[in-house]
Amino acid sequence: VAYNPWAFVRGEAELWRYERDPSLGQPRAVSQPSAWAWVDVSQLQAAAPLHPVAVQCQEAQVVVTVHRDLFGTGRLVKAAELTLGSAACLPAVWSAAETTVTFMTGLHECGNALKVTPDALVYSTSLNYKPVPAGNPVIVRTSPAMVPIECHYPRRDNVSSNGVKPTWAPFRSTLSSEEKLSFSLRLMNDDWSAERVSTIFQLGEVLRFQAGVNTENHAPLRLFVDNCVAAPTPDRSSSPQYAFIDFSGCLVDGQLDDATSTFITPRPRQDVLQFAVDAFKFAGDSSNLIYITCHLKVSLADQAPDPLNKACSFNKASNLWAPVEGTPDVCSCCEMRSCGLARHSRRLHAPSRWQGGRARRELPSQLDPLMKEADVVFGPLVIHSWQDHPVRKMPSRG
Repeated sequence: VAYNPWAFVRGEAELWRYERDPSLGQPRAVSQPSAWAWVDVSQLQAAAPLHPVAVQCQEAQVVVTVHRDLFGTGRLVKAAELTLGSAACLPAVWSAAETTVTFMTGLHECGNALKVTPDALVYSTSLNYKPVPAGNPVIVRTSPAMVPIECHYPRRDNVSSNGVKPTWAPFRSTLSSEEKLSFSLRLMNDDWSAERVSTIFQLGEVLRFQAGVNTENHAPLRLFVDNCVAAPTPDRSSSPQYAFIDFSGCLVDGQLDDATSTFITPRPRQDVLQFAVDAFKFAGDSSNLIYITCHLKVSLADQAPDPLNKACSFNKASNLWAPVEGTPDVCSCCEMRSCGLARHSRRLHAPSRWQGGRARRELPSQLDPLMKEADVVFGPLVIHSWQDHPVRKMPSRG
């Protein structure tokens, strides 16, 4: 008896969620994974127990495995006739002897589209089958098909005693230690009264950030933003990248002719520092995304600002650098682009141990150098040009 592995009720759109089975190395269906895939196979004649398109939503890429018996007829489609996304990316793994082909693409590649919802980041793409006519051009024996695919990544805060290594960079990233010295970076609304809900901007708008530190169990501290680097991915070492705060607290973006970027003065509190940056995007980057990594650090509040601990903005009217606090000479190194060799760890250090539910030291006269700095990741921000088309509407799940 012939068995059709792809028996399918036409018009049905199904929701499949996958994660990798560590024992088998294969995707398996699960009920509530952290990231999940939606696949609409309604244009295919395929169904359970097997499925012609399997999707794995990984940390930085989508892996799509396609059975070449795409329509369940026993006739294998040609791998070269399968592409992924609007950029028509070709399979990464395939051979004439194999019955499956595999696509592996970065989340921002192959023309993938991003939709930001209150609960998730949704990356959408499509598997495209475009057969090449063969034989008599008057007739066709197969038809093209498109399989919409979505990867859903939940939006949620990340609070950890280790470095931030999220599956998806959280929109508000907070790094904390056992001794409650927690660094944070938040996107604020226009009047600085509350966090901004939307992370979507147009060029010409202003990004307002508020950096902070929780000083519980510590002497009064003053927070500084040592540097901030923007990149198209959460990896601050990726290319291209743009450092808009650099040289131990110089907001260098404010020197550009088309920018009004500045630190906000006075501070609301010593443990909070606010700064505004004109929205920007990377030239030629169709994803319109930027991730921001800021290196935050603190000094004792009664310690005078110095070239390594400062917050300096460029004043175009006076053509001079000005500090949020301290004497103007602490900013002189911003013009020279050399402010000494700060010893930055670029990582979070292991917290001190607790004794009896309390930190071992209380209100120290000197800060432990291992506890006074951290990298904080924020993103993605979606920056549109005015001429950009809106993000396309996602397929309905019924």
